[in-house]
Amino acid sequence: MRTETVTMQQKTYIAIWILCSLLFSTPVHSKEGVKLKLGAKGKGCLECHVTFKEKANKTYVHTELKNGNCSSCHDPHTSSHKNLLITYPDKLCYDCHKEILPEKALSVHKIVSEGQCNKCHDSHGSNIKYQLVNKGNELCFSCHQDVRKQMKTNKFNHAPLAKDKGCLNCHTPHASSQQKSLLKESTPGMCTKCHNTGNSQFKIKHMNYPVAESDCISCHNPHGSNTRGLLFDNPHSPVNKKTCTECHEASTASNPLTIKKQSKELCGKCHEKMLNETFDKKRLHWPVLDSVGCMNCHTPHAAKQKKLLKASIIDVCGKCHSDTVELQKWSKMNPLNKKLCEPVKSGNCVICHSPHAADYPLLFEKQSINKDLCGRCHAWQTHSTHPIGEKIIDHRNKNLTLDCLSCHKACGTQNNPVMLHFQTTYELCIQCHTDRKR
Repeated sequence: MRTETVTMQQKTYIAIWILCSLLFSTPVHSKEGVKLKLGAKGKGCLECHVTFKEKANKTYVHTELKNGNCSSCHDPHTSSHKNLLITYPDKLCYDCHKEILPEKALSVHKIVSEGQCNKCHDSHGSNIKYQLVNKGNELCFSCHQDVRKQMKTNKFNHAPLAKDKGCLNCHTPHASSQQKSLLKESTPGMCTKCHNTGNSQFKIKHMNYPVAESDCISCHNPHGSNTRGLLFDNPHSPVNKKTCTECHEASTASNPLTIKKQSKELCGKCHEKMLNETFDKKRLHWPVLDSVGCMNCHTPHAAKQKKLLKASIIDVCGKCHSDTVELQKWSKMNPLNKKLCEPVKSGNCVICHSPHAADYPLLFEKQSINKDLCGRCHAWQTHSTHPIGEKIIDHRNKNLTLDCLSCHKACGTQNNPVMLHFQTTYELCIQCHTDRKR
């Protein structure tokens, strides 16, 4: 009897062991061990995807396609990614092409950082070297339309742009490890390869100032200009008149590039009236007050923008007010915001705000938001039957009166329609009319 019991236990142990072996052991055929049809990893794909036969006959073909190895990039069965890619597009290219993105690069091409390699390269094949989708400058201009437009209207173009490599004479296409704006080298190092700073004509044109080590693009537009000498189209008056001594020491001085005074004291020599009017206001924009002063927003020599701004208004303001600029960006992308306020749509902050100083909150130039500010563009009296004005108290805060900003957010509201503080008019109205809450 005892022997029979032991035998049953042994059988049970053996059965459990076999079951565990089946559950946890490695399959007999691994993925690599699966017997595939001849050419299944690549050439077989072309039996259905016949259009790629043409790609495979291009002058420059992706190595994996040339080797008939489509499964290096595509999963043959299913994928969570578009086009059956085996991973995210940005990661897929970088797995093989790690060298294109230097570690801790100072500037990176936007489409590279976003992993949109196919904006410039055909992932399968092309008749243009490096599998590019277009030649030379035309490829760059497909995104950089502003430079194309500028080149067509310039009276004076920069010679390197017309040479064989075009944009790539000065820029690197993927990333720059040490320079801003994807530049291959710093200025003036790159500029002096073509421009001889020891030449007598060069010295005369620069009023004998030692500018050989200066930043050339603080005065000159590298993409061309309508002003002789490739000066930016909006030069500072002393630069235009070649009266550098208005701001700098004489060219014969021991430190000729030194400015005579700092910030507001220097600018005040010519812009005295504007500065006096600014400091007479009750509220000042803080960049006016610090040690950098005017140079926070303006460049001293020449600029692409009017008023010698360092960049477009939205970009200059965005250096400090990045949260507001980001909000405007999302508001413009939202299809519900077709009726965006024009200053938001165009990114022109100074339509409503004074850039230097004002007597009213938020640097508004006018006291009455309804009548003098919003009312310049909007007929607010006919906009709504809701009462607004100085005599109408805001129930949420007895210290405030109802104005346009009680319901609308002037700089954009991301995903909310017509610049409302809330996504629906119902949500907005019940903030005050609580008795109407459903």
